[in-house]
Amino acid sequence: MEYITSTLQNLADQTAFSTLYWGNYVMILVALVFLYLAIAKGFEPLLLVPIAFGMLLSNMFPSIIEEGGLLHYFYLLDEASILPSLIFLGVGAMTDFGPLIANPASFLLGAAAQFGIYAAYFFAIFLGFSGKEAAAISIIGGADGPTSIFLAGKLGMGGTLMGPIAVAAYSYMSLVPVIQPPFMKLFTTEKERKIKMGQLRPVSKLEKILFPIIVTIVVVLILPTTAPLVGMLMLGNLFRECGVVKQLTETASNALMYIVVILLGTSVGATTTAQAFLKLSTLKIVLLGLIAFIIGTSAGVLFGKLMCWITKGKVNPLIGSAGVSAVPMAARVSQKVGAEADPTNFLLMHAMGPNVAGVVGTAVAAGTFLAIFGVK
Repeated sequence: MEYITSTLQNLADQTAFSTLYWGNYVMILVALVFLYLAIAKGFEPLLLVPIAFGMLLSNMFPSIIEEGGLLHYFYLLDEASILPSLIFLGVGAMTDFGPLIANPASFLLGAAAQFGIYAAYFFAIFLGFSGKEAAAISIIGGADGPTSIFLAGKLGMGGTLMGPIAVAAYSYMSLVPVIQPPFMKLFTTEKERKIKMGQLRPVSKLEKILFPIIVTIVVVLILPTTAPLVGMLMLGNLFRECGVVKQLTETASNALMYIVVILLGTSVGATTTAQAFLKLSTLKIVLLGLIAFIIGTSAGVLFGKLMCWITKGKVNPLIGSAGVSAVPMAARVSQKVGAEADPTNFLLMHAMGPNVAGVVGTAVAAGTFLAIFGVK
């Protein structure tokens, strides 16, 4: 009888119930909500499903993210900035930069949308975060998960803030269709939302080949710290446009991209254990990220209004909201809001210009912070 009792006790001690506390159950519930949003509502499922499942695993079996655990080794690739850079390679291979080349003024809209990042940086300083912590948090405003992870890793936030920062960034990326429209409508009139923009000029193959090369040379010479992100983004796009490496384009934009998303998503989600996530600082990070995202969206729209006034009504201000770097979701939101005002209005290709510019702009913002703090 004693043997049976001892055996049952040992089995009970090996269950997760013996080590979990209320916080773990809260995080398990959060993970289930994320899974619901991804599966039932379709909010960026490629990102939220692995993130939520990693969160689920680490809150039932914390050792999976600790040294020696499976996801710990995935996480080391995050800290070393390898996975975020490979994500940029895939994004470049999948994205047509033609709309940006056809309308270089889109760079200004992409730059305007980065205002939220710098505003959030000063807000974070005000709330008591250090300079490096504030920089890592503020980049959430770009709605760019890979860049957020890249910067947090480079600034040494891997063991403290990377998990909350990454989850907040990816959450806002997935919630772009929910967060952006109210502010887009707030700062525009119905007449402005109905503005139809002229057809973009055709872009030659030579222009598309030269663009990633020139951007890499110019940006990296000015800000060498942007090389991992901008370099990989432009390399992926060069694969796409040069026409002689079809196999590399397909690999970067499909198989490699999805493998990296699995590794990055599950490892990032696994960092959100209750002990690391349920803190006051996490609430501040989530709030600051939301503020940064709202300011960035609003700044893009307001600059779009300025361009509309300068061009005497030739620019629809809605495309300014696409200046955040959630590609192509933010551009689709511009299209959707414009179509609500006028079903015959087609803004998608025009919005892709600021959207792609936003990707570059967020990478440049991250490189600027690294330069400020002397991190290579």
